[in-house]
Amino acid sequence: MEALLEVRGLVNRFGRQTVHRDLDMSVYRGEVFGIVGGSGAGKTVLLRTILGLRNPDAGTVRFLGQELSGMSAAQRFALKGRVGVTFQQGALFSALTVRENVQLPMLEHLRLPARGLEELALLKVQLVGLSADTAGKYPAELSGGMVKRAGLARALALDPALLLLDEPTSGLDPIGAAAFDELLIYLHQELKLTVVMVTHDLDSIFRTCNRVGVIVDGRMISDTLEGIMRNPHPWIRAYFCGERGRHLRGLKHAT
Repeated sequence: MEALLEVRGLVNRFGRQTVHRDLDMSVYRGEVFGIVGGSGAGKTVLLRTILGLRNPDAGTVRFLGQELSGMSAAQRFALKGRVGVTFQQGALFSALTVRENVQLPMLEHLRLPARGLEELALLKVQLVGLSADTAGKYPAELSGGMVKRAGLARALALDPALLLLDEPTSGLDPIGAAAFDELLIYLHQELKLTVVMVTHDLDSIFRTCNRVGVIVDGRMISDTLEGIMRNPHPWIRAYFCGERGRHLRGLKHAT
């Protein structure tokens, strides 16, 4: 399989604290890869490093065969257009409508007339299950689930090669979280997306992920769900094989 994203020997330190110790990770084209770990394991730090927002203390990040540290400013700008990101709290600009929020990456990377921007933004809004009327609303007028979908529409604005999701179902009730998972499954199948998802939501992991990377002791253990659940590491056993994990595994097998 082709690795779209490769992280090798990653080290991230904050003062005397080492968050990542020679962390390795590979994400293959077309998969949904979940990242889990305990509090302070460095999940969001890893995302920031992948995005080039943080320079690691050691190690390399390669995206589409190019190493981030060796890129020029122009190459980094082009890379930014190949990656879509959603943030835990939505991170929509409150003074802009949903349509205007979705248009922001387009204005930065595309040369389209105003009518083209309007039509493309509306297409992305409807793609994530929001109505045309919602496109003209402001974030304060939206429910939590709608904010998540609007953020996803913006992340998909440039048809990214890689979609990064940071806690996409955080703050949603079980019905809203399940609906978002179903949307992600649909978009993954229809758009052939490659997705990296940081989450603590076991339901989402069991519903959506092809493989999982668990950050423990500063490193990552990656495997299929079945392989991860056979791993003897105590934290992994407690997380995936506890009562809730057994229940979800039973539901998955039942379907």
